[in-house]
Amino acid sequence: MTYHVVGSGGIDIAFEVFGEGTPVLLIHGFGANRNITWRNTGWFDVLAKAGCQVIAIDCRGHGQSGKPHSAEAYDDGQMASDALAVLNEIGIGSADVMGYSMGAQLAIRLMHDHPSIVSHCVLGGVGASYFVAATEINEAIAAALESDSPAAITLPIAREFRAFCERAGDDLKAMAACMRRPRRIFTSLELRKLTQRVLVVCGDEDNLAGSPETLANAFGRGESLIIPKRNHHSTVGDRRYKEAVVRFLTKQTEAHPA
Repeated sequence: MTYHVVGSGGIDIAFEVFGEGTPVLLIHGFGANRNITWRNTGWFDVLAKAGCQVIAIDCRGHGQSGKPHSAEAYDDGQMASDALAVLNEIGIGSADVMGYSMGAQLAIRLMHDHPSIVSHCVLGGVGASYFVAATEINEAIAAALESDSPAAITLPIAREFRAFCERAGDDLKAMAACMRRPRRIFTSLELRKLTQRVLVVCGDEDNLAGSPETLANAFGRGESLIIPKRNHHSTVGDRRYKEAVVRFLTKQTEAHPA
């Protein structure tokens, strides 16, 4: 069942709750939604069988959530606050959090802005690239998303994003605005101050994410995992990724009983 809550700035945020147990908040990647990133790849069932309660949101601009067309509406502080609004709506004071790609960036922002909310954190599909703004590439992707002539898009990564968002049935103007979103990148010194245990997972063929060790080493309690023969899209559904996350979260639950 899909629920809705009013997020930051009055934007409608869709979410659902699945299973019972230790709450795990799932934040999907850019252009996707809670079904594409998490349900369709088997994560709902895996986490539920591990004794977790899945709380999966559609980020603003995506899925069944509201779709503003201004870049400022996608400020990552506001997007992180949407996740907090969902947890508050269902009366959960803290949760384990797993984000993938854009969702991992938002999970980091949530950890920083609302540290008591995030018990433990899994960051998938982001590594050394977290520290790079990539403004020019992002603008090229945004322009491709807005283009009236997709056949004229020459930059491969821009064509890839355009095709992905079209397959997902996205509002392309909302996606372009989200790609241009204001984003705060925390330094290694700032990340070091976060006290949560963090697991960073990337595929070894993921050219978008970069090295997971670089990001994991920035945290005081970070660890990393590389999934062999997986790229940015194929890592998220990988069995080894799932097994590692279940071990990580189960270990945390045993070490810190609710």
